[in-house]
Amino acid sequence: MSADGPAPGQVPVARRLVLWDVDHTLVSIGDGFSRAVYAEAFERVTGRPLGPLADMAGRTDRAITAETLRLNGVPEPETLAPDFYAALAVAAEHRVDRMREVGTVLPGAREALFTCAAHHAVQSAVTGNIRPIAVIKLGAFGLGDALDFTVGGYGDDGSDRADLVRLARGRASAKYGQDFSGHLTVVVGDTPHDVRGARDADALAVAVATGGSTVEELRAAGADVVLADLRDFTQRVSDSLVPRPGPGAAC
Repeated sequence: MSADGPAPGQVPVARRLVLWDVDHTLVSIGDGFSRAVYAEAFERVTGRPLGPLADMAGRTDRAITAETLRLNGVPEPETLAPDFYAALAVAAEHRVDRMREVGTVLPGAREALFTCAAHHAVQSAVTGNIRPIAVIKLGAFGLGDALDFTVGGYGDDGSDRADLVRLARGRASAKYGQDFSGHLTVVVGDTPHDVRGARDADALAVAVATGGSTVEELRAAGADVVLADLRDFTQRVSDSLVPRPGPGAAC
């Protein structure tokens, strides 16, 4: 993707920034895959087997790692975080073939990414995964080329989803030379955490009921658009992706 501005004489347009959650939004990977990754990382870092694993639903790897280490009696877990994140990435890389065996691209995901690209949106991730794992997961299913991972917000950046959205927006603005404030940023996710993160950051919240949350729960969380799955994305959201005249341009 180019960060170049408009050519002389062209009216500047404001593109959208579309930030995708990964698990249960674009892909689903089952059969205990996440626990296996955490178990390998835990043993690599602490030298002993993993016991209890923190609740993972809608949370970031920073929060999951800290709680998992505490649950297993590891003192001062924050000091181990960098080594643990590195070990998570190695463990995920070891399991790419297994990921493809037990995982799937969710219905409509490829088409939704294509729709955003056709509207010249900047696409990245806001996800609880650390960046290397997001890259590995989406790359395993041929989805990674659609996203600019350098401008996303990831699970080692923080524990608050709104902070991840703000961070991704700031990174994208710096790289692409455009303000992505308000609904110029679109967040797509499958949990109320994703919805609240989008709304708290004043982004457009698109929720998809392909995870553990129902349409009703996502609507109650305040989503601007709720979809049964991403097969409805093009019809329901494409108008929100059309580039608009930039500041100072005639409408």
